[in-house]
Amino acid sequence: MSAVSVPQPVRVAVPVLEQTSLFELAVPCSVFEAPRYELTLCATAPGTQRAAGGLRLEAERGLEALRVADLVIVPALMMNGTEPPVPLLDALRAAHARGARIASLCSGAFVLAAAGLLDGRRAVTHWMYAEELRRRHPRVHVEENPLYVDDGDVLTSAGSAAAIDLCLHIVRRDHGSAVAGEIGRRLVVAPHREGDQAQFVPLRPASAAPYRRDAAGSELAPVLDWAVERLHEPLTIKQLAVRAGMSTRTFGRYFSHEVGTTPLKWLNGQRLSRARELLETTDLPVDAVATRSGLGTGDGLRQHFRRALGTTPAAYRTTFRS
Repeated sequence: MSAVSVPQPVRVAVPVLEQTSLFELAVPCSVFEAPRYELTLCATAPGTQRAAGGLRLEAERGLEALRVADLVIVPALMMNGTEPPVPLLDALRAAHARGARIASLCSGAFVLAAAGLLDGRRAVTHWMYAEELRRRHPRVHVEENPLYVDDGDVLTSAGSAAAIDLCLHIVRRDHGSAVAGEIGRRLVVAPHREGDQAQFVPLRPASAAPYRRDAAGSELAPVLDWAVERLHEPLTIKQLAVRAGMSTRTFGRYFSHEVGTTPLKWLNGQRLSRARELLETTDLPVDAVATRSGLGTGDGLRQHFRRALGTTPAAYRTTFRS
């Protein structure tokens, strides 16, 4: 009997910079502290690094960790005008040229931009820093709205919670939605948000109370739960509006403020997620998966997969079937 090959873990390197944001540093440490990943904290030189808030962190390895990393994640840094260390920029360029994926969280995009890795690419950072990134690096196509941008081998995220979204997206891309969902449940975070959902960018005076980004804590929650339980039915936006006790127009505006996307895009995203889950966890035929997820026929499901994921349901199942 031939031995079963065990996939090698994805090697993840996270550079710790001076004044690194603790939240964005904690996110990859939490998400990628998993059996399928091998996480390493590194720095320009091994030793103690001063993080934001006055804490000191011990990095056991230097930038040589980037030479063997499959994925490098640059967390946020303090926006105090300090330029990233040249050795780090050189190491990032070398890792990318070798084939490693490079990702940034929040203001970590400034490090990738300084290394030239974002030239000619779409990228995102925290909305507060978007104009500064655009001014300092005019060759970068800075977008202010998405939660994260996946450009294949280079990925960028907006601030704070969007860092979790990007890291879980990477896990989903590597191992499927079931594994990403398991990690998400362990972290007790909201269901997956697609990258094209909007950041909350204030359009009102700073003194005004911000809109909620997490609809799970708003009065929309019962409506969303009700819809998720009925994805196999021909739901309409009017039905959701009636359920919420609003007119269709008012519901659409309120939904966009609360969730960051339109009701139709949210509904299609939920149906696609359900289809992915069924493909990963059942042997149902493609037509049955389409019916149970509310995406119509097998042909309709294939069109959605091709447009959203660039693959077919059959190929997706072959890759991610548990």
